[in-house]
Amino acid sequence: MKRLFILVCFLLIGLGAFAQQWGVVNVSVCNMREVPEYSAEMVSQALLGTPVHILQTGGSYNWPEVQTPDTYTGWVHKDAITYMDFEQYHAWNAAPKVVVTSLFTIIYKEADETSGTVSDAVAGCRLRYLGRKGRFIRAGFPDGRIGYVSKQDAMQEAEWRKSLDNSTKAILETAKSMMGFPYLWAGMSPKGMDCSGFVRTVLFMHDIIIPRDAGPQSREGDRIEKMEDLVPGDLVFFGRWREDGTPGVSHVGFYLGGGRFIHSLGLVKIGSFNKEDACYDAYNTGRYLFGGRVLPYINQDPDLTTTLTNPFYAE
Repeated sequence: MKRLFILVCFLLIGLGAFAQQWGVVNVSVCNMREVPEYSAEMVSQALLGTPVHILQTGGSYNWPEVQTPDTYTGWVHKDAITYMDFEQYHAWNAAPKVVVTSLFTIIYKEADETSGTVSDAVAGCRLRYLGRKGRFIRAGFPDGRIGYVSKQDAMQEAEWRKSLDNSTKAILETAKSMMGFPYLWAGMSPKGMDCSGFVRTVLFMHDIIIPRDAGPQSREGDRIEKMEDLVPGDLVFFGRWREDGTPGVSHVGFYLGGGRFIHSLGLVKIGSFNKEDACYDAYNTGRYLFGGRVLPYINQDPDLTTTLTNPFYAE
């Protein structure tokens, strides 16, 4: 039903019914809050270049409430979003892009590291591709700013797609590249991630979009009831069983194989279900629920998409 809702919105916007109800994230990592206040709890984040649906504005400073491509909603500071009408939004989506591939980088004013900073950026950020200059890619922001990012830290989207390795091994190597990164409630970038944000961030670096939170993630793909049936790349879910027999999922990570898993709790780290293992995690072993296998179902389920198939990125 929610996918139908999104498609209906596209149709209505095309008819001019909702002018200026779309936008694109304009900062490296945009904080999404529960209510339109600076002090409100953060509920999620969205990266630079993410197309969003603007649902309404509110609060003392006219904060927009946005919906992201994983259908999550939250309130953001108005300076973090560039408002667009129907034509501008689709022009942004249709334009050639540059994708940030390094975990962290700086976008400079000129093709020179000493020229000053336009912005920071993290893995998964997307900007408009405007050409190359020496060792740099010229990139455009949603609000019209222009900067230069090192070719070592970013790739033209078309080239990136050709080189993308979505094997289980590559995805788990990406997860391990963030070992020691800090836990951040509602975080969803290399700057800090909660458990489900870690899973979401790792997969998005491979152009895979799944639901934002651990509970909805646990309802996708196949449930793996027996621990011995887990394979590397499966998701592992933790929490408690409710009195009615339904799972109260509160934590998630990636299964690495050999009884080990990687997750974000305090920091990104590896734990083990095996008592003999040096990284044995008694606490999470005690609250383990089941596994989930989602990778085979990407682009076969409406909630498991990529930027090529998600309707928010439609041209």
